[in-house]
Order: sequence, then structure tokens, then C-alpha cells
Amino acid sequence: MTTGSKKKPDLTADTPSPSRQGARSGGSDKIRVLIADDHVTVTAGLATIIGMQPDMVVIAEGANGRQAVELWRKHRPDVALLDLRMPVLDGVGAITEIHQEDASAKVIVLTTYNTDNEIYRAVKAGAKGYLLKDAPRGELLDCIRRVSRGETSIPAPLLEKLAASMSSEALTGRELDVLSLLARGKSNKEIGANLYISETTVKAHLRSIFSKLNVLSRTEAIAAASHRGLVQL
Repeated sequence: MTTGSKKKPDLTADTPSPSRQGARSGGSDKIRVLIADDHVTVTAGLATIIGMQPDMVVIAEGANGRQAVELWRKHRPDVALLDLRMPVLDGVGAITEIHQEDASAKVIVLTTYNTDNEIYRAVKAGAKGYLLKDAPRGELLDCIRRVSRGETSIPAPLLEKLAASMSSEALTGRELDVLSLLARGKSNKEIGANLYISETTVKAHLRSIFSKLNVLSRTEAIAAASHRGLVQL
């Protein structure tokens, strides 16, 4: 039974918590950080870690990519720390929109995904840093400081994956369509029907896909594509 008209709190508001308001109104020399992640516990944890640093302050928090873009426009942070897979608009989409407005914007991707394709898409969109969520706290803070200074910060293992992705021959849009249907268990006939192409054309695309992924079978192609982040199983 409703007992009143008490307004519910806005859990996605960009107003910092009381514990961080003092830091925000402190010195303007602090690194102003925007956080966007669809998991509130992750956002809260990051805000606490960053807020404890004497040279950093969290100025806004968002729960999806669209909010990230809007909050970036409003606050123009020194560094934006974004998750990769978020609702409404994903991290790559948010980075792309932000960089369309300001090519010098400094964005770090903090995610659980480390496939070749994920890293490549983020960096291509304009990310200056890329970290996994299990990275040590010191590595995260160092990344924020480095990116705020205009440096690029990507761990060596992820750089190796990025280099491998850039050196391999890219799949065409149509080949990705075929690969996506292949990963869903579709036969050549079904793939052709879905894409309005002949089975002969489907087989030609599969030969090209196998060659580019350096595999010999449909199963290997699906496994390789999943490992590189080209398809999601």
C-alpha cells in the first residue's frame, strides 16, 4: 500500500556522493574522471578507489553508453573510464560519438573482454587506454594518470593481440554475416536463404573465411572467430 509520494532516488544521476563532493570542490588541478558501467557495484568500487587518490576526483557516473556521452558533454572530464559492453549504446559507440565532438578526448576502456577484435575496435574508435577489470589497482591508477598526460596505456599482452589483429587480413561485412549465421548452426542452404545469396556464393565466402582465419573446418572457424571476438556464442 502506498503511504506517500516520496520521490525515488535517481540511481543514474551524475551528482557525486557526499563523500566525494568535497574533493570535487577542492583544487582544480585534480584529474577529473567520468565513470560509466552498467554494474552499480563496479561503478561504486571504482569511484571509491579513484576518490581516495589525492590527485583525482570522480565528477560523474553513468550506467550506459548514452549517459556516458551526455555526461561527457556536460562535464568535459580529463579522463573517461568506460565499460565496453553497456546497454542503449556500447562503449565503442560512446567513444566514437565523443571523438566526433573532440578528437583529443581521453578515454580508457575497462572491461572483461580481451579479444583481438574488441581491442581493435576500441582503439580504432579512439580509446587511449585499455585495461581488464582484474587489473591491479595500481595499474588502473597509473593508466588514468598516463592517459591524462596524453600518453597511451595498453598492457603488453593486449598490445600483442592488437598487433595480431591489425596484421591479419580483415573479414568483409558479408563474410562476417556468413560467419555469424555459421556460428548459429545454420547450413549453407539456410545461410544463403537468410542473406539472399546462392549456396555457391556461400561456399565461396566460407573458403575466404577459412583462409583469412587460417582454419580448415566450420568448427575451427567458429572457435577462431569466437576467440577473436568476431562472433558471440
